[in-house]
Amino acid sequence: MEKLADIGVFGGSGFYSFLEDIEEIKVETPYGMPSDSLFIGKIGTHKVAFMPRHGRSHTIPPHLLNYRANVWAMKHVGCERVISPCAAGSLQKHVEPGSFVICDQFVDWTKGRNSTFFDGPIVTHPSPADLYCPELRSLAIKTGRELGIKIHETGTVVVINGPRFSTKAESKFFTNQGWEVINMTAFPEAYLVKELDMCPLNISLITDYDAGLVGDVPPVSHQAVIEVFNNNVANLKKLLFTMIENIPTERNNCDCANTKAKSRA
Repeated sequence: MEKLADIGVFGGSGFYSFLEDIEEIKVETPYGMPSDSLFIGKIGTHKVAFMPRHGRSHTIPPHLLNYRANVWAMKHVGCERVISPCAAGSLQKHVEPGSFVICDQFVDWTKGRNSTFFDGPIVTHPSPADLYCPELRSLAIKTGRELGIKIHETGTVVVINGPRFSTKAESKFFTNQGWEVINMTAFPEAYLVKELDMCPLNISLITDYDAGLVGDVPPVSHQAVIEVFNNNVANLKKLLFTMIENIPTERNNCDCANTKAKSRA
């Protein structure tokens, strides 16, 4: 297939709805149907493919997402970098709702998800030790600072299965581990991106304090999450679009393109 885009973004329709000349592309994959079509438009010199992670009407819960199909579709249209903004909860008081965390580590607390493209017969072990692209992380941090957005430059996201939120006991356990962020979609999405030699970036938009945080915050609700997310979506759009305009054409400051080559058994 011809190269239709070079940057992919998983997110809602708000990230592409105001772009001109949007082209909708439906992609069939070896792993089934993705969450939705790809919507391809231009930002600066880049062709960008957007996909609503949960479907355009937000009908697919996190534990039922076809992560492999979604990521494969991005690769299929030519993407070399994939940006994954997501709503997330805070596990630490200094990580305030409304701030962004550019995560550098993850902890997988999910179950039953298809989390690799390498089911055999070739045995391959892409390393997740430093999963997120250093070039994209640096650019996201720099852009956020310049725009006056509250950015936490590092953070560990623990990914739970969903769709239920954590109990207070579970949340307190996660906090006690020193982890900063909790979310339901960050794994295996970014890891699958890395497996296909694309550059992954996580941008966690903090919408709430999680239920067990030091025992003195109210339980999280979906309504509260959506309210904070909507209040901050303008900042997220500004960060994404400004950052994408400044992404260099060539990948010179990371080794993400060589992930598979370095991981053969």
